[in-house]
Amino acid sequence: MKSAVETLNPTRVRLTVEVPFEELKPSLDAAYKKINQQVTVPGFRKGKIPARVIDQRFGRGAVLEEAVNDALPKFYTDAVNEGELNPLGQPEVDITELKDNELLAFTAEVDVRPTIEIPDYSGIEVTVDSVEVSDEDIDKAVEQLRDRFATTSAVERAAAEGDVVTVDLEAKVEGEVLEDGVASGVNYTIGSGELLEGIDEAVTGLEAGGSATFTSELKGGSAKGKEAEVTVKVSEVKARELPELDDDFAQLASEFDTLEELRADTRKRLERSKKFDQATQAQEKVLDALLELVEVPIPEKLLEDEIQTRKHNLEHHQLGQMGLTLDSYLEMQDKTAEEFEAELKEQAEKGIKTQFVLDELVNKEKLSVGQEELTEHLMRRAASSGMSPDQFAQAVVEGGQVPMLVGEVARGKALAVVVEAAKVVDDKGETVDLDDEDETGETVEAAADEPAAEEPAAETEAKADEGDKGGDKTEG
Repeated sequence: MKSAVETLNPTRVRLTVEVPFEELKPSLDAAYKKINQQVTVPGFRKGKIPARVIDQRFGRGAVLEEAVNDALPKFYTDAVNEGELNPLGQPEVDITELKDNELLAFTAEVDVRPTIEIPDYSGIEVTVDSVEVSDEDIDKAVEQLRDRFATTSAVERAAAEGDVVTVDLEAKVEGEVLEDGVASGVNYTIGSGELLEGIDEAVTGLEAGGSATFTSELKGGSAKGKEAEVTVKVSEVKARELPELDDDFAQLASEFDTLEELRADTRKRLERSKKFDQATQAQEKVLDALLELVEVPIPEKLLEDEIQTRKHNLEHHQLGQMGLTLDSYLEMQDKTAEEFEAELKEQAEKGIKTQFVLDELVNKEKLSVGQEELTEHLMRRAASSGMSPDQFAQAVVEGGQVPMLVGEVARGKALAVVVEAAKVVDDKGETVDLDDEDETGETVEAAADEPAAEEPAAETEAKADEGDKGGDKTEG
C-alpha cells in the first residue's frame, strides 16, 4: 500500500491511497465466504459454492464491493498511522479507481488536530483578588448560622417585616381565577422577596384573618408575564426569634464550647474558601493568558458539532430539569437568540482551543497519569454527579470513557505546570503562593475542564471508533 497526505488547510487533509490487488485477497476471501452463507445455488451445498459460480450468478462486482467495504477501514487506518495524523470525526471517502486484479485507489478527506506551537509561557503574570477576612465577614457568616436556628411562635398582632405569615393566595387575570393561581397554607417571611412582587406591602400590617388585594406580574405558570390581581389572606402571624449570640449558641450550633472559638473557626473556614476562590481565579486567568499566546485554527465541523452538543445539553438536560424552555431561559437572562448563539459559539471555541492547547502541553511536557491520580479524579467526578464511586466507575468503563477521564487529569496537570511557571500577584502587589493549597490539584483540574466539560463532540465520536477507524492517538 502507498499513501500520501495533502494538507488542504491547517485542520483538514486529503489522504491518497493506492492498494495493490494482492493486499485485497483476505477481504475478497471473506466476501466470498459471507456471500456463501447468504445465498443458495441448486446443486451446491450452502457454504460450498465455488467462487467462479458466485461470480457467474451474482456478478464479480458484488464481491468486489463487499471486499472493498470490508478492507477500507483497515487501509484508511494504516494510512493515518503512516502519515502520523490525529483525525477528528469520520472521513469522507471516495473510491477513485478499482481495477479487478490490479489496483484499488481511494481518497479520504478528514479533519485533523492542528499543529500547535506552544510558546514560552514563563512570562505570564496575572493579578487576583487578595485574601482578606474582615470582622464584618465573620459577623455575617455567624448571623447566617444564627438565622438557621431561629424559632417561630404565633403572635396576636399585625404582621411586620421579618415575621412569618401563613397565607392563602388567589390570582385572577382579566377577572378569571387561574387554574394554577390558587395556593393555600403558604409560609412566607416578610421581606424575603421569595414570592410575588407587592406581597410585602400587602401583608404588612395585617393580623390573622385579614386580607388584601394587590397587582403583580406573574413570574411563572400558565399566565406567566401577565398582570394579575392577587388576593392574599393571612391565617397566622408568627414572630421569628433568634437565639442569643453567646456560648450556649456556640454549643447548640457547632462542636465548640465558646462563641469565641466558633468565630475563630469561622475565620479559618472563610480564609480557606477565599484562598480556594483565589486559586481558581489564578488558574482561570493563567489559562486565558496562555490561550492569548497561541494561535489555534479550529475545524468548522468540530465547532458546529460542539455548539450543537452544548445547546442540546442545555435545552434537554439543564433547562429540562428546571422545567424551563430555551425561550423562557433567554427571557430570564434578558438575552436575544442572536446574543445566546454568539455566546455559545465563543464558549465552544474556547473549550476546543483549551483542549487542543493543553493536550499539546501534555505531549510537550511528557506528562502521564498515575492510577492514584485517576482514582482521585474519579472520586471527585462521582461526588459531583451524585453517584457512588462504584456506580460512576462502572458507568465510565461501560461507556468507554476511561480515556476521557485520563485526558481530563492530564490536561489538569498541564495547566498546573503553566500556573507554577506564571507569576501570580494579588491586588495589593503581594506574590501569591499557590503551592500551599491542598485544593490546588482539584481547582486546576476544574479550570482545565470547565470550558469543555466533555470532549468536543466530533473528537469523542472519532475515539469511539478508534479501533477500526484510526481515531485520535494523543489520549493517555
